[in-house]
Amino acid sequence: MAVTTESPESQSDELFPRTNGRMLIGAFVGAVVLFETAMFFFLVPSAEEVSALAEAQLIRSVQEGEVAAEERASSENSVKEFKLGLFSETFSPIDTERSYRVEIDLYGLVSKKNQEKMEAEFAEKEGRLRHEIRKKIRNSELKELNENNLGLLERRILTTCNHLLEEDLLLGIGFNSYQLIEQ
Repeated sequence: MAVTTESPESQSDELFPRTNGRMLIGAFVGAVVLFETAMFFFLVPSAEEVSALAEAQLIRSVQEGEVAAEERASSENSVKEFKLGLFSETFSPIDTERSYRVEIDLYGLVSKKNQEKMEAEFAEKEGRLRHEIRKKIRNSELKELNENNLGLLERRILTTCNHLLEEDLLLGIGFNSYQLIEQ
């Protein structure tokens, strides 16, 4: 019995000849490279597409940010009325000897974010504010107290009140009711 022994190299050559094996490996690597190239070409967006998507996302985020900022600003800067009080003063204006009575229901305009500050300061300084407002009314001329000229009195009261407050919390002054009565 003759046993023939073949070397392992000869067995692999019979199963996969070296030239055929290398060609198969080369073909497989080539197919993988072609497949990856095709995937890259069809699935990865171009520079223009990436740019357009980034620009659209940026615009969307800026618009959302603007809307949120506007909502915050509008809620903080919305104007509220703050009651300064009812004033009834009897006096003689500078330019006449007659006596008049002025009845004013006064309010101030305060931004919503400053409303708590205004309430605290008004509680602390109410006496001084009321005294200064009365002085402005008493020191007014008769023509200034006509309903057509109330703007000057409003500005004087606004300036005086903001001067007494730590910050300019009042944005404006208005009259809920106003009456000038000759006595």
